[in-house]
Amino acid sequence: MASVYQVNKGVSRPIEFKGLKGVYIGVLAGGLVFLLVLFAALYIVGTPIYVVVPLILSLGGGWFGGVFRLSKRFGVHGLGKFFAKRSIPSHIRFSSRRVFVSLKGGDRGGI
Repeated sequence: MASVYQVNKGVSRPIEFKGLKGVYIGVLAGGLVFLLVLFAALYIVGTPIYVVVPLILSLGGGWFGGVFRLSKRFGVHGLGKFFAKRSIPSHIRFSSRRVFVSLKGGDRGGI
């Protein structure tokens, strides 16, 4: 008898949940945990519940919208690439060529 094996076709694909891709799932979860702790802290301090609930709901809605917008705009790795590109200088200024001469130990044969 021949055995039947199932093939996992999504091995190298990034994780996706309800439209969120990759790292944004963790970002959303971290934000929700922060909002839960903020709700508990405001409740323990004695802030009226009719102030706490709308505040937490509006912050949560904004967090959801922001994370979904980032996920849709940048994709799985796009946000990291965006910040990496912003950190690259547009030009380098130098006043001496000594740095470039000393890169290969002073020999010009390898250039």
